[in-house]
Amino acid sequence: MLKKFNQKVTEGFLFVDQYELVMAQLYFKMGVHEQPVQFEHFFRDYPDYGSHKAGYCINAGLEWFVDWMQNTSITDKDVELMKQSKSSSGKKLFEDDFLNWLKKNGNFSNLNLRSIPEGRVIHPNTPITTVEGPLAVAQMLETALLNQLNYQILIATKASRIKEIVKEQSVLEFGARRAHDRGANAGARAALIGGADFTSNVGISYELGFPPKGTHAHSMIQLFLALGKTELDAFEAFADLYPDDCTLLIDTVDTLNSGLPNAVKVFKKLKQKGHEPAGIRLDSGDLAYLTMKCANYLDKEGFSDTKIVLSNELDELRIWQILSQIKKEASALNSDPDKIIKRLMFGVGTSLITSAGDSALSGVYKIAAVRNNGEWKPTLKLSETAKKMTLPGQKQVWRIIENGEKATADFICLTSENPGSEDNLLLINADNDNQRRKVDRKNISRLDSLLVNIIKDEKLIYDFPTIRELRAVREKDLEELDFGVRRLVNPHIYQVSISNEIWKLKKSLLKRLNGR
Repeated sequence: MLKKFNQKVTEGFLFVDQYELVMAQLYFKMGVHEQPVQFEHFFRDYPDYGSHKAGYCINAGLEWFVDWMQNTSITDKDVELMKQSKSSSGKKLFEDDFLNWLKKNGNFSNLNLRSIPEGRVIHPNTPITTVEGPLAVAQMLETALLNQLNYQILIATKASRIKEIVKEQSVLEFGARRAHDRGANAGARAALIGGADFTSNVGISYELGFPPKGTHAHSMIQLFLALGKTELDAFEAFADLYPDDCTLLIDTVDTLNSGLPNAVKVFKKLKQKGHEPAGIRLDSGDLAYLTMKCANYLDKEGFSDTKIVLSNELDELRIWQILSQIKKEASALNSDPDKIIKRLMFGVGTSLITSAGDSALSGVYKIAAVRNNGEWKPTLKLSETAKKMTLPGQKQVWRIIENGEKATADFICLTSENPGSEDNLLLINADNDNQRRKVDRKNISRLDSLLVNIIKDEKLIYDFPTIRELRAVREKDLEELDFGVRRLVNPHIYQVSISNEIWKLKKSLLKRLNGR
């Protein structure tokens, strides 16, 4: 794989932006490359799809990223390539002493990692991942971390929103052919975490312990027609080979006048042989109308349990529209809308695997603290744009679950704080410190500390859950989230707050940095 282009180079230690390497060399020359620091990964805004917007995100990507960290180190080939880099004047960009140091230290084994576990609901401005260790190496981790975590968060979030709409009905991830190169694999994994039940991507299905799911393409029927045969011949050939998994795509010729009756003919033969037909698939046209017509026909012909798989540019909003139309119009066709909806399955491709509408998460990697002379010193990034200003210091994130068993806020504190010991919590809005509220401790059911140790003292101390376990985590978090926050369109704003200690620290740093 990628022999000509050397995958070990392109996806190994040199999967890094140039500015991280030149900064690392500067730190080395200054003698601060081993200075202990802490970086934080967080995102600034929820995905905004234009006509609708997310009110939460789902964390994903951690296990694969940790695997990459633990199995990646600089190679002799990497060093040789860096030796070829030239400055604008033609001099060597990277000097030998730095390259020699990098050759010995170009790995991530001495970094500590904390993270909010995968599957959990996450919100803007809260540290999702923290990296602690030597400055130069921690800095060089930035690109790989953001690349791997941001994308899976984005896709898991999209999948979760789709699953929220379809509820008990199955979602099939169909996006490999429209994905961004091998992002198809990471996207399929994230989709499964976020709520997709299966994926058509075979390799990743086997790797993650899921049976791959799929039907067949229009090209199969087209081939039979080109050879002088019929749509029925194509259906019968498919059913003969796959009698227990026969889902037929019925819209190649004429959905209602050809595909559907031909599918039923095949289903009757299967039933006579003791097999249960799996379903039909609709991939074009007015999917809500066609679903209702097909459901009526299948019921009359004795196939009331046969599934109807819908595909064709689906996303959460279009699925919501389809379901709404069925609920509104089915009774006019003497059909039970709930019964129709229960037999549906949804194949979602492009919109899911590309996060159509908002194709990048606003995730960033910023330095939060530096250890100097045995003491941790907070850092702060100033910006004319308030949203781009960072929060200083080493932090823990606490989720406040009030007595109604609903999550009402994520509370960012310094690691030295213990909000559980306070009688009242002062919550200061992370984006607008003029917005404040107090929460009486007696109204709090529990406080969840979200950041957990993943790698500590050069050892992996965290057991990664299975995909199915991550789904259960996600479902529990969503149950504790107010419905307004989960809403498809115009969701309520979930409260992300900072403690008074962080606010005071931020103000003192602002005063010092502004020279006042």
